Amino acid sequence: MAYHHLCSSPSSLLRDRHFLSVSPKPKSLRTLPFSSVSLKPAPFPFQSNSSIQATHVSLQEPMPQEAPNPQYPNAKTPSSSKNNVWVNPRSPRASRLRQLTYDSRYTSLLKAAESLDACNPNENDVLAVLTSLGDDVSEQDAVVVLNNMSNPTIALLVLDHFRKISTNTTREVILYNVTIKVFRKSKDLGGAEKLFDEMLQRGVKPDNVTFSTLISCSRVCGLPSKAVEWFEKMPTYGCDPDDVTYSAMIDAYGRAGNVHMAFALYDRARTEKWRIDAVTFSTLIKIHGLSGNYDGCLNVYEEMKALGAKPNMVIYNTLLDVMGRAKRPWQVKSIYKEMISNGFSPNWATYAALLRAYGRARYGEDALNVYNEMKDKGLELTVVLYNTLLAMCADVGFADEAAEIFKDMKNYGTCKPDSWTFSSMITIYSCSGKVSEAEGILNDMLEAGFETNIFVLTSLIQCYGKAQRTDNVVRMFNRVYELGITPDDRFCGCLLSVMTHTPREELAKLIDCVEKANPKLGSVVKLLVGEQNSEENFKNEALELFNFIGSDVKKPYCNCLIDLCVNLDLLERACELLELGLSLEIYPGIQSRSPTQWSLNLKSLSLGAALTALHVWINDLAKVPESGEELPPLLGINTGHGKHKYSEKGLATVIESHLKELDAPFHEAPDKAGCPRMGHYISMPNYWSLAVVGPTTVCLVLFP
Repeated sequence: MAYHHLCSSPSSLLRDRHFLSVSPKPKSLRTLPFSSVSLKPAPFPFQSNSSIQATHVSLQEPMPQEAPNPQYPNAKTPSSSKNNVWVNPRSPRASRLRQLTYDSRYTSLLKAAESLDACNPNENDVLAVLTSLGDDVSEQDAVVVLNNMSNPTIALLVLDHFRKISTNTTREVILYNVTIKVFRKSKDLGGAEKLFDEMLQRGVKPDNVTFSTLISCSRVCGLPSKAVEWFEKMPTYGCDPDDVTYSAMIDAYGRAGNVHMAFALYDRARTEKWRIDAVTFSTLIKIHGLSGNYDGCLNVYEEMKALGAKPNMVIYNTLLDVMGRAKRPWQVKSIYKEMISNGFSPNWATYAALLRAYGRARYGEDALNVYNEMKDKGLELTVVLYNTLLAMCADVGFADEAAEIFKDMKNYGTCKPDSWTFSSMITIYSCSGKVSEAEGILNDMLEAGFETNIFVLTSLIQCYGKAQRTDNVVRMFNRVYELGITPDDRFCGCLLSVMTHTPREELAKLIDCVEKANPKLGSVVKLLVGEQNSEENFKNEALELFNFIGSDVKKPYCNCLIDLCVNLDLLERACELLELGLSLEIYPGIQSRSPTQWSLNLKSLSLGAALTALHVWINDLAKVPESGEELPPLLGINTGHGKHKYSEKGLATVIESHLKELDAPFHEAPDKAGCPRMGHYISMPNYWSLAVVGPTTVCLVLFP
């Protein structure tokens, strides 16, 4: 993954302060920030212009000087010689000169490392390969061989061999460190920890590089808690972390869940101007996102740019995902636009984040555009992404689009529909009242080996209810008990919703179902439908019901009960339920008042509940002059953004029609210019304003 900050590439050796990177292109040399000794080619009087410069290897001690070439005992090294003689690079002499350089030695060491990785894990085979290096194997040679190996089992045998022939026992830690890196390449933290224990048993003292390698190995293995554990052991062995290690630990502490420590180190990093990599910034953004501090995510992003760190794809994808979870699609669009303008091309993770973001926010058109772009590029979706799209289609009423996506999913064959896929499709057809299509998906679901669940049965009951097939509703209800499923609040709410579409003569069939599923709800419905003159008993039963059910279903239940009252012409009962809903704060903020404006907000109400609230509000307004109170300059009714795609008629249409039935005087005012003495208008979709032009006379202005 991208967060492998302390990687095992040659460049990482520079940070270890034991040796420089042994680059495959030795011409690009770098200088150590500490004392280093360069291993130079054997001295000779002529330097070929085709030879490769020697690789620098820092051992923090002077390397033994090579014996002078007996052919030229008084010759200077090429770097200090003032006289250069050109040698034909194709001549035998040039070939012999090249063999004297360390680059030739380096090549043979790389081949030895490759052979060791491939050999059998036994001492004889390992020794056979190492013998090819000759008797004079330097510490630098051992470091190069181990650093380029990838087989940890063989590396242990090689380490043991080099330890036995090493004459400098004080520097064994270097050999152990590069061997631990082999375990890091293999993501074998357990093996690395065993090697650390062996170090201690042999009396080898670990250094900063040892711990930084173990920390990076823990991160590579996805074990941030282990990284924290190794970091906190450093002072015990007299090791002080450097800036690179501290920066890496911001990420490790964040992933381990120690948010306080992560941000404490981040504050220190900003103060002391440590270099922080993009992965660490990504982790900080995720930490803020998990805690719900979405503004904090954006702050870290801005701080990152202010510090001169350039965002990469990891940062952009993390931000898109977090802002999607925050349900801020407008910021998702802004971040994506910035990403494209900075020259980045979206990858699969980008598209996945966009789909999730637009799906959660119900940005139907945007989500479908992303889906089509993925199809055009041949990118495959997972079943989770398909389900996200279909769930969004179910919520916004994209029945035809959902059918096409479901068809694509089956045709591509990269992933099979699961129970959630079938459930979403059944919901889509159920909301549209398409019985045959819903039943067809149910059959496909059963043939695929999935059992029906409470969600599927709830959707089917809704489907049959919309089609006014009451007997099928009862049959599905009985199926729930046959399967041993306990009806939940959502299921009972669906039954209640179906009752609002059911003819009065068939309500008794459903009342029995409701009473069996939820006795308290059944009692309220029986009192309501029975038209019994027990007002106080009805209020008490309704209050007990709302105190019993979950908060997430209180508004749907109250909406449905009021709708049922309106359908049965029980306006007084509807007003009682609305009053109860207001007192229990089921409908917060329906009415609001300021010195200049009184408003009625109907956006979250069902059709029946909205008409009831309008009726109550108008009655309250009629009583204002009698009380001696003055009306404000402006009265407003907010109905939201129109109808749901599944609905035959939306709230705005119903309210407008009702006002016409009341013969309320109003005229359309698309330019927001209403009555003559109108001082203020609010510009909102589907917002009706009544501008007061006299003590008792009002003029109604409809904002489209």
